[in-house]
Amino acid sequence: MTLRGPQQTTVLLGTLTGAVWLLGCGNMGGAMLRRWLAAGLRPDQVTVITRTERALPDGVRWSPELPRDAAPDVLLLAVKPQQLDAVTPAVQAVRPKLLLSILAGVEEAALRRRFHADAIIRAMPNLPVAIGKGVTALFGSDVDGEARRTAEALCAPLGHHEWIADEALFDAVTALAGSGPGFLFRFIDALGAAGAALGLPEDQARRLALATVEGSAIMAASSDDSPAALADKVASPGGSTREGLNVLDRDGVLVRLLTETLRASERRNREMAAAAR
Repeated sequence: MTLRGPQQTTVLLGTLTGAVWLLGCGNMGGAMLRRWLAAGLRPDQVTVITRTERALPDGVRWSPELPRDAAPDVLLLAVKPQQLDAVTPAVQAVRPKLLLSILAGVEEAALRRRFHADAIIRAMPNLPVAIGKGVTALFGSDVDGEARRTAEALCAPLGHHEWIADEALFDAVTALAGSGPGFLFRFIDALGAAGAALGLPEDQARRLALATVEGSAIMAASSDDSPAALADKVASPGGSTREGLNVLDRDGVLVRLLTETLRASERRNREMAAAAR
């Protein structure tokens, strides 16, 4: 798949030789870790810090608390945003070269007030990073070339990544790309349910909806045409696709619905940011 946009920087994870700590290892943190290991990060470089022990890839160290005898090159902050203040005292005791935070809604200034690190970068990955097809937005207001290269090396195995120039837009990016898979999964489900409403067996309608979305996304990502232009190519004048598009296009109903959806998600991100200040 070829994504249009900023050129991806290829940096081999195998060139990272320092320690990598993960504070929290839920669905997202675990998915990122598995992709990093597959891309060449050595398991003996990694320590996962969680309150309770869990199954981890072979060779990865687990600890119930942050090690006190050293500082990592990279500390991934992957707890829930609501746990930020609970983990702050422990994290303040170490100074990583790079603090990479995937906490939704927690601004860079809030991180800098709490933690000591040579560089702090916010990252917002989405769920498809688990298969190397995710999107990760990055922001750091004052990071040097080494920190940027390290962040890009960690994001490259996850899929597409882009730097965001203005942190004020990070909540919107989180709503679009971070939450976007959830909205698309709901759309796939609704498309299948609509097919079933027309009389198709539910399981068949679900398979057809999923395959249709998969093929269409791959085609859109690899095409020089915009998605809007591709939609018009499918829709012959007076044909059945055009009749369906007329429903979606009437009074901008689809754009208005999705704008309302993203605004609700963005608003919640702003609420979490306010709580973390």
